[in-house]
Amino acid sequence: MKSVAVYADSDLNYFDTAAFAKHTLTDWQTLASVMDHTLLRPDVSEAQLMQHCLDAVHFGFASVMVPPCWVSLAYSVLGSTPVVTGSVVAFPQGSALMTTKRGEAEDLLRVGAHELDMVANVGALKSGNRNLFQQDIHAVVEVAHNAGARVKAILETCLLTLEEKILASELAIAAGADFLKTSTGYAGGGATVQDVSLLRGVAGSRCEVKASGGVRTLADARQMLEAGASRIGSSACVSIVRELGAR
Repeated sequence: MKSVAVYADSDLNYFDTAAFAKHTLTDWQTLASVMDHTLLRPDVSEAQLMQHCLDAVHFGFASVMVPPCWVSLAYSVLGSTPVVTGSVVAFPQGSALMTTKRGEAEDLLRVGAHELDMVANVGALKSGNRNLFQQDIHAVVEVAHNAGARVKAILETCLLTLEEKILASELAIAAGADFLKTSTGYAGGGATVQDVSLLRGVAGSRCEVKASGGVRTLADARQMLEAGASRIGSSACVSIVRELGAR
């Protein structure tokens, strides 16, 4: 598919949401290429993880998102394929020490992760500590970018006011995050059309937007793309692309 950059104008800080969504929904292969095939349940078995990775290769998803303990195994399956191995940092609460987050990121990168979805320090934001919120994200971004990997900052939008969502987005972008991500799905709420649209409005073409949490059907994915998402995270990726004709 066309890269996200084709739909972004950095000089104007503009992202052509309508054109991106229309193209992405053209066929199931193109949709699959912007989906993170997610398996983050605490009871994941080795057999389930292997099948998850094989499904990702078969359908051509952008990445798999797996628990940290399974990154090495996932990378052993995916390392020679176009599918990126991804994992989570400080998931799902985001309240780990900054040094702990940085260390976890370093460990994940060493064993094969190339995309890191890190949970931001929401408590710091709500306490008015902007510096800590931004530095916390930057600590992970720094080690990831040094390794050629990308970072999605999970803002947990269901816990934030409108003003906090805007501020969190600006601080995450300033910290160097490659994506603004809505949710973990574990805090009582997931992605909404309104939040995705807001994050895209703040981000423009400066970074990507990932909708995650509660995206279970093709209709859900369509709504998120039309609101401004450039990546979809879901544990239902297979059923979603099958709705669009995949076998």
